[in-house]
Amino acid sequence: MSASLAVGETSHASKPALPVGVGPLRVGTRASPLALIQTRHFLQILSGFCPVLKGMGVFIEHQITTTGDAVQDRRLADIGGKGLFAKEIHEALAEGRIDFAVHSLKDLETNLPPEIVLACTLPREDARDVLIPSPRCQVPNPGDPLSALPRGAVVGTCSVRRQSQLLAARPDLRIVMLRGNVQTRLAKLREGQFDATILALAGLRRLGMDIPGALILEPEVMVPSAAQGIVGVTVRTADSELRQLLGAIEDPEARAISTAERALLAALDGSCRTPIGAYAHMAPDGLRLTALLAREDGSYKLTRSTFGPPADAEQIGHELGMQLRAEAPPDLF
Repeated sequence: MSASLAVGETSHASKPALPVGVGPLRVGTRASPLALIQTRHFLQILSGFCPVLKGMGVFIEHQITTTGDAVQDRRLADIGGKGLFAKEIHEALAEGRIDFAVHSLKDLETNLPPEIVLACTLPREDARDVLIPSPRCQVPNPGDPLSALPRGAVVGTCSVRRQSQLLAARPDLRIVMLRGNVQTRLAKLREGQFDATILALAGLRRLGMDIPGALILEPEVMVPSAAQGIVGVTVRTADSELRQLLGAIEDPEARAISTAERALLAALDGSCRTPIGAYAHMAPDGLRLTALLAREDGSYKLTRSTFGPPADAEQIGHELGMQLRAEAPPDLF
């Protein structure tokens, strides 16, 4: 399924006239409402940045249904992992059917195919998770959002990272698998299938959703997923011209923090069955990285933090990942 998308101009201080070909550029994206919003926002930035693209006036949008989107009745870990949100998009890129692809970076595997490279990262939206309780839940105690959930409450989520942290704090909770896009999950919550669910704040903000009663979970309560809230753009490794263009508009801070978080993930080499969290941010002493490693049932949770110069982001992530690996029980891997 494809459609033409006209994009408008945005303001940037520098507008290099880089030659990128004579025809419209073809962009690949998942077909979910959130993925389309993220893709179209990126195209607005790109067209405003480069007069050549503005002159074309149009991109060709290819909406690609991935295996991760098509199979909704099983956990990602049971069907091959979160890389299934990108597999078909990678294939379209490698085969030349699209020129670049826009992703939620948290859904992109740490080791990309050799013919594909992450060329651009956009500024991070809020990385935190949000607890959305049903109206029948109680008002939480100040500073303790999880106290809103009654004893034995049913929480819908498919994330082992969220599940492990919920159960570590509240072993009485019952976790039930819940997959689907944001709208689907909220609809099931309204229908009374669950007492609460947890979503990424970044997705809600990009969708323009302000949900009454939603409770923000600070990273100290719920360590986010690596690269949560960051949009990444992939291209073919050999396409140096497009890589140069995209590299010129990326956000250096998002690149540094996502590099640290993804390096930690790679060092742990965990599967989708291993609860892992990573959250990096810029602090007065440099890039600060917090990591989580846990058991799915919440019976074990290890968190560690470190910091260093942003230029050493990959090393920071790798070393903290190796520290957690050394301290954790071998069965976690």
